[in-house]
Amino acid sequence: MLVRRKHLATFLAVIFVANLVVMGGGAWLAYENEPEIPDTIVGPEGDPVATSDDVRSGKAVFQENGLMNQGSILSHGSYYDTDYTANALELKAQHMRVYYAEERYDEAYEDLEAPERAAVDETVRQELNASTYADHVEYSGAEVYAHEQVREEYVERYHEGDRERGIQEGLIPTVQEAEQFADFALWTAWIAHTDRPGSDTTFTNDWPYSPAAGNDAGGPVMTWSVVAMVLLVAGAGVSIWLYRAIELPEPDAEGMTIPHPGEIDLTPSQLLSTRFIVVGAALFVAQTLLGGLLAHYYVERDDFFGFHEVLGIDILEYLPWAIVRTWHVDLGVLWIATMWLGAGLFLAPLLTGREPPKQALYVKGLLAALLVVAVGGLTGIWLGINNVFDGQWWWLLGNEGLEYLEIGRLWQAGLLVGFLGWTALVARGFKPLLDREPRYGLAHMIVYAGGSIGLLFVAGFLYTPDTNIVTTEFWRWWVVHMWVEGVFEFFILVVIALTLVSMNLLSKKSAEKAVIFQAALVMGSGIVGVSHHYWWVGQPEVWLPIGSVFSTLEFIPLLFILYEALGQYRAMAGAGTSFPYRTAFYFIVASSVWNFFGAGVLGFFINLPVVNYYQTGTYLTVAHAHGAMFGAFGLLAMGMAVYILRVTTRVDRWSDRRLRWSFWLCNVGLALMLFLSLLPIGFLQLEVAFTQGYDAARSLAFYESGTIQTLMWLRMPGDTLLILGAVVFAWDVAAKLLFQRTATATDARAHVIADRVFTVREDGEIVSDDD
Repeated sequence: MLVRRKHLATFLAVIFVANLVVMGGGAWLAYENEPEIPDTIVGPEGDPVATSDDVRSGKAVFQENGLMNQGSILSHGSYYDTDYTANALELKAQHMRVYYAEERYDEAYEDLEAPERAAVDETVRQELNASTYADHVEYSGAEVYAHEQVREEYVERYHEGDRERGIQEGLIPTVQEAEQFADFALWTAWIAHTDRPGSDTTFTNDWPYSPAAGNDAGGPVMTWSVVAMVLLVAGAGVSIWLYRAIELPEPDAEGMTIPHPGEIDLTPSQLLSTRFIVVGAALFVAQTLLGGLLAHYYVERDDFFGFHEVLGIDILEYLPWAIVRTWHVDLGVLWIATMWLGAGLFLAPLLTGREPPKQALYVKGLLAALLVVAVGGLTGIWLGINNVFDGQWWWLLGNEGLEYLEIGRLWQAGLLVGFLGWTALVARGFKPLLDREPRYGLAHMIVYAGGSIGLLFVAGFLYTPDTNIVTTEFWRWWVVHMWVEGVFEFFILVVIALTLVSMNLLSKKSAEKAVIFQAALVMGSGIVGVSHHYWWVGQPEVWLPIGSVFSTLEFIPLLFILYEALGQYRAMAGAGTSFPYRTAFYFIVASSVWNFFGAGVLGFFINLPVVNYYQTGTYLTVAHAHGAMFGAFGLLAMGMAVYILRVTTRVDRWSDRRLRWSFWLCNVGLALMLFLSLLPIGFLQLEVAFTQGYDAARSLAFYESGTIQTLMWLRMPGDTLLILGAVVFAWDVAAKLLFQRTATATDARAHVIADRVFTVREDGEIVSDDD
């Protein structure tokens, strides 16, 4: 089938625009259908219980004090503490049972006979299920009692501290703020047991699973899970046929002259791009060390190998979970993005042979700005969670408190400017190609990828602490998911293609065709695929079928990326033992394998509606996140860093011994972490969610059981190897900078890229490579 690049490019553009139109309509639906907070909640006698101001203030308390990185809300956030929605719902049902047992039988609930207990249970379920949506909500006496009890418990837990849970004293600084946080959690529980107007399901599609409250997975969850499995098989078959029909070329070293690193001229900006690598490597080490501390907190919640008892160092006071987890998550994004930024800046002169005027100066400025934003943002998180800022400054300069978007709004603006600045610098570097190639050329696509990262990041500016949490989550996932499943994958495809072209393993035009086709598949599923995050957070029911379909289709492009990785491996093997970029290719190929398993296999499994209903926010999600984030994006960043180091390091001082050690330490460490600890814990957690309810699966009792504690300790070998892999990698990066080559390029050089225009077939016919 003859399919030209411009046809594929048109198809890609149509898909991208169509996706944004659909998601734009989704934004309208989010605002039109968000569950409004009742103006007042009163008891049977009209006595006020809570107001909308209390709930909104509670949301601000939740964000300011980093509670989304302590636990989760509506299933999204950290996995260490409870899910506040599920926990508030379960506590509400428990205390209502206590109330009715005392009122009707004058006995404790635990002392009731089985028939009496069953009657009380049914009364509570019916009352919760009969709750109606209104601006003015009237609680029963049982609900008033339960509300007050939950408030008291949250004050004890989050204000007074609960070291058994790993919660330091004063996590929430005042009693009033702790009560307001309880009001907020109870409101999310209220929308979880209250039917949406005109529907027989709750605002959260009957999530969380709670036998006590009468919540359970409904028919649509089962139906769309079956549809998703059928669609996976059908979609895979159709896509494989399409992939073979278009006849995309594979990388090939046969008959090609692969440029040796010592023969490649370097520009000043290329040498400066290595500074991004050393900064990224340092952040990588910091992130893994914090990850080790977080893993240990699960087995020793208020200490670190006896530091408090033996040395008097209260680590929970100085490095509480919420801060450490926030830093760990943000550093993961920062170190990967930093290395990617360096790779984009390095590739432009490599492929054009041109150094724009003052490019090196601008690269220095971008690196300095990145450091300011990173240090400022991480410092602001600590100051914000420790309540240093007054008024609105806590979310402007401190901790905005939303997972992956924790840093203050000012620092987020700095990141946005940085993304745009990087895109402009890359465009300057690629200008010779931009001038002569069509709009769907590789140089254009890396500019599109950079611009898309900035464009989607703007969604993080469309809410404030006063915005309803349901709408807030809608926009937050625009950034997080569309980055990871959309433009990040697009960026990966472009960068790998540019790298293959720079090595003469693939013609530029062939690479463009492959990238456009795969990007169309990624964009066609990944952008709307964000909707599987909307199933249980109060968004309209329409997202259940849409999310089921598109989150399933997200798996398909990863099959092709894996297939491409195998082709890259074959090209590397065919290049012989003298191939100078072998180590870089190991990292790049490994990233595609982990992308397939972590993002694809695990992602498909946990996003089946019937599984996601019970497992969301469990250790299966942790396994998916580590396999996808580090396995796919982290290893690619390391591979690009190794490629840059190979070209910029003096040939006589090059050694890849430490890098090979780092490669195996990271990959074996990640595998051990997943298969010895994270996945077994996740499946056991899923079983508890099936049999006892979601809150039980997220409870302290589950985490402190003997089997789970043993599995937590089994995480140590994998964590240790991964930390060592990061340290060895950073050590090698620093060592290689001591033996860096000097700039040798001149403005008079010819462009490096030369398209291979013709191919000779086996029958002797000469055909154009243009398409």
